[in-house]
Amino acid sequence: MLITHDTRCALDTVVDLVNTAPEDDTAPDALPDVAALDDFVRNHKMSDVGVLSEFDLSAVRKVRARFADVFAAPDARTAAKVINELVAAAGTTPRLTDHDGYDWHVHYFAPGASVADHLAADCGMALAFFVVAGEQERLRRCEAPDCRRAFVDLSRNRSRRYCDSRTCGNRLHVAAYRARRKEAAG
Repeated sequence: MLITHDTRCALDTVVDLVNTAPEDDTAPDALPDVAALDDFVRNHKMSDVGVLSEFDLSAVRKVRARFADVFAAPDARTAAKVINELVAAAGTTPRLTDHDGYDWHVHYFAPGASVADHLAADCGMALAFFVVAGEQERLRRCEAPDCRRAFVDLSRNRSRRYCDSRTCGNRLHVAAYRARRKEAAG
């Protein structure tokens, strides 16, 4: 599956957005205020975003919840339904653009769109490409028992199980190794 630069950026953005949501009632929201949303927008180099407000924060949180539904979808039909709703609500207007040193690429959000519509359109289309390609199962949640972070499995053989092999993956492998050694020691 060919993933263009702008699609990869949108995938990274949607994964990071979904992962800002609290994992449970005790965890803090990583988008607690407009300043955090502004940092998120700046860190993801989102273009054509104006001054942000509480309304934008609320709208982005709603879009974030819908994207989380895509990562939790049990099948392509369910994922497609959510993606279609997100993209339609954003009023997508595909257009070719070249800006900030990037070659020609497609933006799916309308000029002047809100940050929530920008995310719904561009990130929704990036996820749609996976559904169209029959690769919806690559949109995953970490299999570590104490982690449910979202990620896109871009491994060649679709074998990635953890959001980060250096943290969740290593932690579980080390725990399994120690358990085997303890059992062998009797």
